[in-house]
Amino acid sequence: MASIQPFRIAVSDEILVDLTARLQRTRWPDAECVGDWTQGIPLTYTQELAAYWANEYDWRTREAMLNRFDQFTTDIDGLPIHFIHQRSAHPAAFPLIITHGWPGSIVEFHKVIEPLTEAGFDVVCPSLPGYGFSGKPSSTGWGVEHIAEAWDQLMVRLGYSRYGAQGGDWGAAVTTQIGRNAAHCVAIHTNMPIGRRPKDLRDPTPDEAAALERLGYYQQWDSGYSKQQATRPQTLGYGLVDSPVGQLAWIVEKFWSWMDCDGHPENVLTKDELLDNVMMYWATASGASSARLYWESFGSFSGGEKVTVPTGVASFPKEILRSPRPWCESTYNITRWTDMPRGGHFAAFEQPELYIEDVTTFFADFR
Repeated sequence: MASIQPFRIAVSDEILVDLTARLQRTRWPDAECVGDWTQGIPLTYTQELAAYWANEYDWRTREAMLNRFDQFTTDIDGLPIHFIHQRSAHPAAFPLIITHGWPGSIVEFHKVIEPLTEAGFDVVCPSLPGYGFSGKPSSTGWGVEHIAEAWDQLMVRLGYSRYGAQGGDWGAAVTTQIGRNAAHCVAIHTNMPIGRRPKDLRDPTPDEAAALERLGYYQQWDSGYSKQQATRPQTLGYGLVDSPVGQLAWIVEKFWSWMDCDGHPENVLTKDELLDNVMMYWATASGASSARLYWESFGSFSGGEKVTVPTGVASFPKEILRSPRPWCESTYNITRWTDMPRGGHFAAFEQPELYIEDVTTFFADFR
């Protein structure tokens, strides 16, 4: 069996000095021609964030905050996988693997890991392949199906013969596939269920009409990132890995668009929290490697056999694509569905209390 090695985040001084120098040398574009975000993240706000990053943001403090968690690495199929493994003090703790997506990271879960362990969960939180401090695949084949199998290997390696899985975004696709495989996983929970739109929608319900409107907006105004990452991630990667402001803008614009933030990301998250997540990409130069998951697996959101293990869904109102429950019934064996009063795509980051309550309540039946 492959070994499990302790890990601590320790970004080198060289990377931090270089980051500051690059931020100070940024070559800025002209300002947008509109008074809002409809052409992208505004110049003045981007400059404000970049100045804060260069002059006020204290990575060493933020690094120490993340290092309060027990972290490890282990090789799975030749790739180093980084993960948090926070054990509960409860003697009959239930193991739970939680998975992030793009443009997220393990940072998304920093508000919920400790409360979940206090609620009786052993929490495992891995970085996706090509993301954060996990290894970058040097060959093709690390798509959603492979990751789901790798996560099952990880849980068994950690000594768990049965466990639950939770995730959103790519984490939802991975969690769905884990549930499909049903190897050692006994139940799954997702905050982004993968629904299948019916062929005949001539007379949609109000929920379906709202979902169609949201889908139309996404396809017209909000999906360019996915097309680029699914077709030419390498081309995109040169700019993201070379320019910290480019990486910041690529990520933060999506936080603005996908959070329930009333028009501004700092209505929900602080500058420090936004930059903590950006640092997971910048410090590890993973702009290209993270984007390749779209090239590998973008079709994973539209097919596959039905998940037969019990499934819990937390449906947040500002999710990118909010599929009505009937659209999801053909994908999942849904045993709990919660319509949340507020929140968006980054559920654990935006609304940790709602997230914790729903996850804890759902998995109570499987301990």
